Amino acid sequence: MPTYGFKLMTELHGPAALLRQARAAEEHGFGFLGISDHIHPWLDSHEHSPFAWSVLGAIAEVTESVELITMVTCPTGRYHPAVVAQMAATIGVMSDGRFTLGLGTGELLNEHVTGRRWPTSDERQEHLGEVIEAIQSLYEGGFRSYRGRHVDIVDTRIYDLPDTPVPLAIAAGGPRAATLAGSAGVGLVATDADSSIVEAFTAAGGDRARTYTEVSLAWHQDEDEGRRLAHERFRFGALGWTVLPELPNVTNFVAATELLTPEQVGEQIPHGPDPKQHADAIKEYLDAGFEHVAVLPVGDDLDGFLRFWDDELLPLLP
Repeated sequence: MPTYGFKLMTELHGPAALLRQARAAEEHGFGFLGISDHIHPWLDSHEHSPFAWSVLGAIAEVTESVELITMVTCPTGRYHPAVVAQMAATIGVMSDGRFTLGLGTGELLNEHVTGRRWPTSDERQEHLGEVIEAIQSLYEGGFRSYRGRHVDIVDTRIYDLPDTPVPLAIAAGGPRAATLAGSAGVGLVATDADSSIVEAFTAAGGDRARTYTEVSLAWHQDEDEGRRLAHERFRFGALGWTVLPELPNVTNFVAATELLTPEQVGEQIPHGPDPKQHADAIKEYLDAGFEHVAVLPVGDDLDGFLRFWDDELLPLLP
């Protein structure tokens, strides 16, 4: 049976709102909470981007059983892998082992802020592979050093570790990264309903039970308003993963999407009040083989969305 989660999008909501969402999602039976980890939002209509790790610490304290996962953290730019390992271990301790560290190669939007050169896609993948090895080493306990082409860690110990090592999951936009995740023995995070990604992951030894994805849902009682919200807040997603990592700031994303119409975006994002439209979108990801599916509400009416989820949408899902 699939597990349904709730995506906390830090680009759309401030810290207090994210905490309210986390508590409400647990009360309504969601199995896990995913959270984005950015320093910048995608569009100027988003208006937020709090520090995800501060929010996670608070969430760990105000929730009891729901699983937590970053979707995802880039450990190769504004963060050093040793610092990421420490942050994740702390959340693992605070949550009593409910935390999974989702990792990805990042976007220029967030990682350019340190002034470092933006690596090529091949370099980013290679770098991420070293990060996995380095963090796994630190989670074995004791003082550890790691020397790679991209990652150096010298005489470092993470003192506060959870009883079991924090599980890792890797974001994949295609079979190559999915193969890396499977061969490294970690989970998979992907945003496309593409069965080839899941198949590459499992073929490399990955456990299908550790596959995560998310689906944006522009629910609203009025279909036109739902379409408008989808266009206003999520048209950046139409650019695809060959473009999304390469643009440096909000202004570029606004310019790159200015010709997209609400109708075009509405063809990609389920919107409005019809539960079947939303259920069909979720089922595409289930059919592709994902076991953990997070829903991401595009609008601001949390209570209305949760009523819709409980009463109309969830009964249509397996």
